[in-house]
Amino acid sequence: MSLWLVILLTGLLTFGTRLSFILLLDRLRLPAWFQHSLRFIPLAVLSAIILPELASRNSIVDLSLRNPQFYAGALAVLVAWRTRNVLLTIIVGMVSLLLFQAILGII
Repeated sequence: MSLWLVILLTGLLTFGTRLSFILLLDRLRLPAWFQHSLRFIPLAVLSAIILPELASRNSIVDLSLRNPQFYAGALAVLVAWRTRNVLLTIIVGMVSLLLFQAILGII
């Protein structure tokens, strides 16, 4: 099978699944408790992506106090909570990671 055919079919499949939810949810009335629970999906997905990176270093779980990712992540969470500014959170997280790596002598 051609690579372009695989790319085209994957794109169509992705588009079709997303479009089906848009069309179905327009006609379907979901219970209030279900709509309320849908608001937590982005938080759960981002947590599942970010937390393993904060708790590991070089693909090894590192829960020690010498883990700079933990400190930088905690500072980024604090900035995100206080400012609700995504760009500032990213900048503070990246700069603080570099600083904590230099302080802990890990670079």
